[in-house]
Order: sequence, then C-alpha cells, then structure tokens
Amino acid sequence: MNTYKPPRQRNIFQKGKPFSFSRSKVDLYINCPHCFYLDRVKGLDTPPGFPFNINSAVDTLLKREFDTFRKNQTVPPLLSKNGYDLIPFNHDEIDIWRENFKGLRVNYKGYDFSGAVDDIWVNSEGELFVVDYKSTASSEPIISIDKDYHIGYKRQVEFYQWLLTQMGFKVNNKSVFVYCTGDNTLPSFNGIMNFHIKLIEYIGNTSWVEKTLDKLIECVESDKIPESGLDCDYCKYFNVRKKIN
Repeated sequence: MNTYKPPRQRNIFQKGKPFSFSRSKVDLYINCPHCFYLDRVKGLDTPPGFPFNINSAVDTLLKREFDTFRKNQTVPPLLSKNGYDLIPFNHDEIDIWRENFKGLRVNYKGYDFSGAVDDIWVNSEGELFVVDYKSTASSEPIISIDKDYHIGYKRQVEFYQWLLTQMGFKVNNKSVFVYCTGDNTLPSFNGIMNFHIKLIEYIGNTSWVEKTLDKLIECVESDKIPESGLDCDYCKYFNVRKKIN
C-alpha cells in the first residue's frame, strides 16, 4: 500500500514577517543550504527520517527519573556515583524548554531561534549544564563521542548553551551526554534490555553560532537558491536521478 504523503502545507519564510527557526533547521542549513532554502523558503520538506520510538521511550524514562530528584532537589545516584555534585535544574518553564516545537527560545536579529533540550543540571554556584540523552545498542558500551557523526551531537548542545546564555543564564561550557548503550550480546531477550549508562563530558564552544545564524539569515532573505552541501545525500540522490531521466 502506498503511504506516501505530499509535503504538508505550512507557513514559509516571507521577508518582513516574523519567523522562527528550530535547532534542527539550523543544522539542516549547516549540512545543506540548498535543502534548507527549499524547506524554509519554498515550503518543500526534506523526506522524513524513520522515527526512533525506542530511543524516545528511553528519553521519556530518563526524564521521569530525573524529575523525581528535580522535585526533591537532591543529587541523583547516577550523578553522585560518577563524581558529579549536580542536581536537575528546577524552573517553572522546564517542561516548556523540553517540549518539541516550543523549547528554549530567543530572538536574534528579528528572528526566533529555538531548541528543545533534554535536561539541564545546575551546580552550587548556579551554573547550568546542558544535558543530552543518547541511546543505541552495541556489543561495546559507548564511552566517547569522537566519531565523525558525533559532530551533530556537539553542535546540538553548543546551540542549547548559546540559547541559555542569550536568555540570561550563567552557563558552564561543560555539557554532559547521558549515553545509554543497550547490550545486544545476551543469549536471550526475555522482554528485557539491559543498558550500560555512561556520562560523557564535552566542553562546548559556541563561537560558531552567531556567525552561522548571520549566514542563515542572509540565505533566507536572498532570492537566489544556494548550492547543495558537499555531503548531502538527498541532493546526491536527486542529481543522479536527473541524469538517469
């Protein structure tokens, strides 16, 4: 059965009118200005990825677990046993900040930029630490973020650090990935997946953010469709398809 749905009708960018860009759209611009322009200005969505429902379930359970300690304002055992004297940040808008299509939000040069953070922890000095949940399955636990594809993860937390700073908060440049690796080496399933949880630190650098947003704004305000990104799989596919046709 054909389940394809054409791109949905939505608001597209128009000069002089308020418009917002999510963290994922900023990343789309970085990866491929051409696809970004078609998406935001022409209203042509890129093909959707497959939903990661298991990952979403892990995220939900982690948030629920940390919310218990947020309410009590105590250090979670996972943090204390790993040497962290941090507690989940308690703020009236924390649920809004973690909700997709809402999130952290600031206005920069007349445009809104936003991103939904997984969590925020705070130290005794009032410094905020951006926290991001990641989950996968592997024969070996993930203990570092040094692969090529991790660059997107790093930009993600850096963008959240920038948003929080713009919102007036004191933000530590250290972020933490709560990386959950499902053990796929067990002899049987039995309805249980065991996870190895590793806290991975990353020192962020937000110097790229405003430079990128300036170029992004210049891009959408232009009447010229930009070139494709060098490694854009979508553009590669359609370019080859054009040659075949």
